[in-house]
Amino acid sequence: MIPKFEESGVLPPFVGDGPTKPANQAPYKVSLEAFVEHFATSKERTEILLGFLRYRSKLKSLGVTNGFQWLDGSFVENVEKTRGRAPNDIDLVTFAHRPKGFSLEDWKGFVQSNLDLFSPEMAKASYKCDAYFADLDLPSKAIVSHTKYWFGLFSHQRETSLWKGMLEVDLSYNETEVLQKLVSGGYDAS
Repeated sequence: MIPKFEESGVLPPFVGDGPTKPANQAPYKVSLEAFVEHFATSKERTEILLGFLRYRSKLKSLGVTNGFQWLDGSFVENVEKTRGRAPNDIDLVTFAHRPKGFSLEDWKGFVQSNLDLFSPEMAKASYKCDAYFADLDLPSKAIVSHTKYWFGLFSHQRETSLWKGMLEVDLSYNETEVLQKLVSGGYDAS
């Protein structure tokens, strides 16, 4: 479910009576198709979505398939209304397990060989994704620390510190059909 934007142009940090029920809190779980359909509202947003889907496809083709992504930034805000411009990219952090059989040393080499996915600057240039990665094969204290960091960063607007929501899309969703539909104009981009 993707809640409606608040008057401030952001997703609400929680829905319902209050933030004490985990099911009512961000990040809101959403299917890949629902996410694309909801945000493919302009040429600029569609271009960003195409990059995002290609990013996911490449990541998964290399064996990173077990995890999820938190989606945030101006892409999941109503910046057209609040700032008078389209978003430039999509902010995301992928929480995932390494490909099967990868040691930490294997993983370090893998990351260096695929900087277009793991360097935020290169991912932004290649895919319009301000992309980061949290390794779910690290010790549990490290995972908690990474999660705390990303939740703190993504749950507040950088310029205003406004508390806001974000979205979560599982890596299990297949990009192929969604990408084909988006390329063929199957989503109603204004």
